[in-house]
Amino acid sequence: MAKADPKSAPPTLEAVRARIDAIDAQLLALVDERAGLAVEVAAAKAAAGDADKFALRPGREAQLIRSLLERPRNAARPSLVVRIWRELIGDSLSRQGPFHISVFGGRDPGRAVEGARLRFGAAASLRQVARPEDAIAGAKTLGGVAVLALSCDTPWWGRLLAEPKLKVFAALPCLSAWGPNTALAVADVEVEPTGADLTYWVTDAGGTAQAIENALGRDGVAGDLIAEAGGLKLFALMGFYQPGDERLARAPGRLTGVIGAAPAPIDV
Repeated sequence: MAKADPKSAPPTLEAVRARIDAIDAQLLALVDERAGLAVEVAAAKAAAGDADKFALRPGREAQLIRSLLERPRNAARPSLVVRIWRELIGDSLSRQGPFHISVFGGRDPGRAVEGARLRFGAAASLRQVARPEDAIAGAKTLGGVAVLALSCDTPWWGRLLAEPKLKVFAALPCLSAWGPNTALAVADVEVEPTGADLTYWVTDAGGTAQAIENALGRDGVAGDLIAEAGGLKLFALMGFYQPGDERLARAPGRLTGVIGAAPAPIDV
């Protein structure tokens, strides 16, 4: 009888566990080194006189995660990659200065909190608030982020027309596999195009959503209604639009405006 080829024999459970233990030790060393670099970044910013600036860079974060997801992988699911790096990024932000989140959950507070933690990690302090005004007030402070649910009876998005420093910069959840868009994140932060973006536009135009979408479409703008309350409608427009875009100036409504833009949820 021929002997089995020892090269084809599966590894023992003990051997697999030993390899996992070795990888865990390597991962811990790398995570620890990365956390230390965040401290060095904070020191470099302080030396440059930028210590009082929020370190949040949503465009850079989106490009980083997209580039990681494009790298070859054998077993790591996209959700695992996104969660690990969101935690690393959130921890880095918390080491570079104040970082806190105010969550207005609307009709589903638990979902809004879950979305905030998935997007920003566990390092930032988080508080739930009863009114969107309280979340927006938190976003006005250094290191503040407001997470506001779309499922509510208050058109909080209209308030941002009078708050030009505050901008929508993220749609939650950030991974399409985690479900439909349920909340938006707002902060005093610069938004920049990433190549796959949604612009958030408010209008008080009457009529149906379809009529407004058709009017936008005639000017080459594609958009979908994502929330409506109190006579105001919030649309997500495909692409990155500046507030002064002439096409939006011709759009229906007397009270209108861009309130920010965010990387489109990652679809993998």
